[in-house]
Amino acid sequence: MKLSESVLCLAVALSCASSSVNGFQSVSLDRCSTRPSPTARHAIAPPLIIGPMLKKMKDEKAKKNMPMADASESANQAPGLRVGSGSWKWPPVWPYDTALFLPSKQLDEMERKKNMNQLASAVSGIGQSPNMMAPDGATTDGDDDDVEIFKALDFWGKEKGTLETGMDQDAVDKLKEHYSFYLSEDMSILELGAAEDSYLPFKPARLVGVGASEGLMKKNPLLSESMVVDLNDVDKGRDVNNDEFRKLATEPFDAIIMSNTISYLNNPREVLRSAWYLLKPGGVMLISWATQGGCTADFPEAQTKMWTRYNDDQHMWMTGSFFQFSAGDGWESLLGFDISPESAKDATQTGPMAVLAQGKKNNMYVVQATKGYQDDSIDPNDPEKSIKSLCWMLPTMESRDKNLVVPRLARVYQTTENEQVREAIEENISVLPVIFEALLKMDAFSFTFNMQAQLAADLVCDPKFRATDKQIIALKEGLGLRTPGPDFWGPVGKETAAIPVAEKISLLGYIVPRFDSGDAAQEEALQAFVTGLQPTFSVIRSKCPHYSEGDVQLLGAELLAYELLTPGFTTREDFAIWLESMTKEDLSDLLDIRKSYRLAAEEGLANFLQDEEAKKTRREAMIEKMKAQKENARMSRTLIFNPRSQKFETFDNPNLKKK
Repeated sequence: MKLSESVLCLAVALSCASSSVNGFQSVSLDRCSTRPSPTARHAIAPPLIIGPMLKKMKDEKAKKNMPMADASESANQAPGLRVGSGSWKWPPVWPYDTALFLPSKQLDEMERKKNMNQLASAVSGIGQSPNMMAPDGATTDGDDDDVEIFKALDFWGKEKGTLETGMDQDAVDKLKEHYSFYLSEDMSILELGAAEDSYLPFKPARLVGVGASEGLMKKNPLLSESMVVDLNDVDKGRDVNNDEFRKLATEPFDAIIMSNTISYLNNPREVLRSAWYLLKPGGVMLISWATQGGCTADFPEAQTKMWTRYNDDQHMWMTGSFFQFSAGDGWESLLGFDISPESAKDATQTGPMAVLAQGKKNNMYVVQATKGYQDDSIDPNDPEKSIKSLCWMLPTMESRDKNLVVPRLARVYQTTENEQVREAIEENISVLPVIFEALLKMDAFSFTFNMQAQLAADLVCDPKFRATDKQIIALKEGLGLRTPGPDFWGPVGKETAAIPVAEKISLLGYIVPRFDSGDAAQEEALQAFVTGLQPTFSVIRSKCPHYSEGDVQLLGAELLAYELLTPGFTTREDFAIWLESMTKEDLSDLLDIRKSYRLAAEEGLANFLQDEEAKKTRREAMIEKMKAQKENARMSRTLIFNPRSQKFETFDNPNLKKK
């Protein structure tokens, strides 16, 4: 199974951030690039060569192991911070192949079956029919009916229902220490993937366990409640598909913990979306795992292929990406920790050097984030921030599409004086996924992502748009994603074929909301638009023979749409009289004005984005200044607050002595 190009880019980035390739391997590969002589093959490298090589290896290792977090951030967090909140980088869309999240045993069997089918095909000369039921992205051919589908509840609840995890005690102690920094006894906590031990250093006020083994959860003395839920059974793009589990949101939690479970999740985005819903604003979710082989029971057959292929540095970045692609900026303060105990083996050693590394295989890692505060409505003073937060949990939408459509909606909300348009934006944000789902099959080269975002924004801003089934069908017919009907979209498409795609966006965004109105006058207006195209174009051609066909169609269609598609605004007869009275100069002025709309809109959006970027830069500069002031105060302070005495006391600051 090959990674998609995006995954490969992410994997390469992760490898650079981790210690996947060390200096020793690089040197070995370089030396193998030329064929050595028989004498050189057995020669021993002189110390003058080995010494600098080892130093280079140590320097590279030290550089790779440097925490990706600034000192002020580290000072306010638990020990072991490896990746700070500002260090994560993501591709614009979900970069993973769906098949990589299948259990390793199942995917290996599917690939084995595929190879056998290919071999049989090569021998017999008869091609094998593709399996149409294979999961998205799975490169399987042939009939997979005999491949055993992994069933989580049967595996965890029956087959392995009594087998405990058996995590190393040193690692457990470090995890408890980490929990004690962020959690407290008075909290209400949810544990996902709960079993016999929650690894908490205390008994919280409420601890609800959600796991697959009822027997193991009964052994856990800290659980106050428990329920059996298959976390791999999801409503795709939304959440975990269990109504009892969803009801937990009526009493949201202060924190959610999940230990040694992330490696078994087939749909981590949906699980983290559920977690976001179940947390209070400001609540923290902590995902922890022990390194491969760090527990007496790792259950590799149940782990996803994604997890078994990569190392723990890469696991940290992948887990961070699960947060990002589940709720985006709805997760704040995303942090990655290496909390491995001192007895742990040096996980950065790979290749031949790994054999010499001392210590136990009990490395421990945590990735965590805090639920942000979502606006209930759009703030007129900062509409972009509000609209962005209202888009956090929209299902199935890619981050790329959210980032493109939000500024457009914010600019309209900020500049319009029409209160109905503002209300439409607030009401229609929830239907953005329906629009983008309809646009999914558009050719991104001829109808770019920017064009798609503009069309989506135009629809959302229209008070008549409700994303009904008939309106979405009209949208698909207008885009050519569905066979155009003979009464409207067929003739409209034929008559307006010369209008450039970029210019058709506003026309399409204006027409589609007029469908499914339930108003006979509106239906009549739509038909008047269709029948009025040819005669309108004929009049414009006669008055402006120098116009290109694209200009004729653009001006004629826009005039018709504006004048006739609003019932009661203008009759066909009045429109015909008005058009006949227009001079060549009048029509040229109207065409210039129409063409200027798109240019003005593009310029306005560019200025808006530039202003927003300037605001962001100023905010970041202010934050950095505050961090520097805070760090300077910490380094030079001579007083410290004693929580026991509730008084400030003299502090002998070692940093001042260094000066």
